[in-house]
Amino acid sequence: MRVSFVGMVERLAPAALRARLSRFAAIADNIVTGRDDRAVAQRMALTAFTIRVLSAVIAYVSQVLLARWMGDFEYGVYVVVWVGAVIIGGLACLGIQTAVVRFVPEYAARNELALLRGILIGSRVHGLATATLIGAIGLVGIFLFRDQIAGYYVMPLYLAAICIPMLAIGEIQDGLARGFNWADLALWPTFIIRPVLIIAFTFAALEMGAVPDATTAMTTAILATYLTSLLQMAALAYRTRKVVAPGVRHYRSFTWIAVAFPIFLVEGFFNLLTNVDILIVGQLRAPEEVAVYFATVKTLALVHFVYFAVRAATMQRFSQYYASGDRVRFEATVRDSLHWTFWPSVVAVLVLLACGRFLLSMFGASFVSGFPLIFIFAAGLLVRAAIGPAESILTMAGEQRICAAVYAGTFLVNLILNYTLIPHFGLEGAAIATSLALCLETLAVYLAVRWRLKLRCSILHVLGPRGTIRLAPRPESPS
Repeated sequence: MRVSFVGMVERLAPAALRARLSRFAAIADNIVTGRDDRAVAQRMALTAFTIRVLSAVIAYVSQVLLARWMGDFEYGVYVVVWVGAVIIGGLACLGIQTAVVRFVPEYAARNELALLRGILIGSRVHGLATATLIGAIGLVGIFLFRDQIAGYYVMPLYLAAICIPMLAIGEIQDGLARGFNWADLALWPTFIIRPVLIIAFTFAALEMGAVPDATTAMTTAILATYLTSLLQMAALAYRTRKVVAPGVRHYRSFTWIAVAFPIFLVEGFFNLLTNVDILIVGQLRAPEEVAVYFATVKTLALVHFVYFAVRAATMQRFSQYYASGDRVRFEATVRDSLHWTFWPSVVAVLVLLACGRFLLSMFGASFVSGFPLIFIFAAGLLVRAAIGPAESILTMAGEQRICAAVYAGTFLVNLILNYTLIPHFGLEGAAIATSLALCLETLAVYLAVRWRLKLRCSILHVLGPRGTIRLAPRPESPS
């Protein structure tokens, strides 16, 4: 039985408010049940954001529990190692996890089922092979240089290397699910199931007498990651059988790699850009300070999740509309994505500024010292939200090389700023460096979109009923 928001308003709302509320109810009905492309994109964005908010709560609670169970020092060690593992797991895909978001809807729209079947299998084989090789190199490297690594990092690093292959598989499967518009299958495993399993397995291990340290936490993270990726694999196989009939597979490995490699540079530099501060803080400061810094970053996750939810909902739309030359829908999707990113980000920042001190206190009394960092981070995040998922527009329009160059430059600036400011200003220096890098990245991406696509991708240009953005005519593809 379908719920009608319009019907609920007509039955329950006061007469004086009925006309006004009916308009919003009709919009809600269209988002929930509409079949046009905009409704599907809105529904996917809403689903993605809902899952991200739920996952933020789960992840936050799990981090609070881990911090309280392990203490500042061991939690700080775990944070550095786990963040490093997640970064390398994403890099190990060599960009294929984002390339599939472009190729899956293209192949489906053109009814090229043999290529669609090929990329469903080939992408994961590629990711597993490269990630396994990188993990093996990591194991050898840790063994050879173990005397130069602080003793409390060695065993967690070994475990992190073992985790890399399944982290990579999970990334690629997220991309495949997004390509099919399956937001739940793309986001639930990574952002809901895995953190729940990590905390459940850690609790069980501690109850059985395990030592509450980073090694125990990384062991449970391995178990949770492998189980989550295998469950997602089974669910993806079940769903794809319903929409892609069995048949011949064609592989265009060189084409996929040619597209994926610049995306790998984009994604790689983006991941490094957003996480390098944690790694440098881990290198230059004590684990206790890393714990405070990471807790503050996790507190700001709600703002990040707005961006990632909109990005997940619109990437395949950008690819589809640009590939088909549908300028009207492309521009409308850009306009919507800017609104969907900026205004919820403003609300999220205000909520966190009001509640940040309390949220940090949940980790422990010492973590409240990170509250001033929220103000510094908020400035950079709001500037970044003003251009929406602009780098996805570049990537899906085939301009991933420019995007990679932007992120490479921003990453180097971020690296220099962190190494310069952290020794003098501590955690505040890391926050300032990251916010300045975000502002630089925002300006560079905006100018790149303006230069290559003649598109004014900024919230300032879409205020009003129609906005002023326009897409340049698509250049002819060489035959």
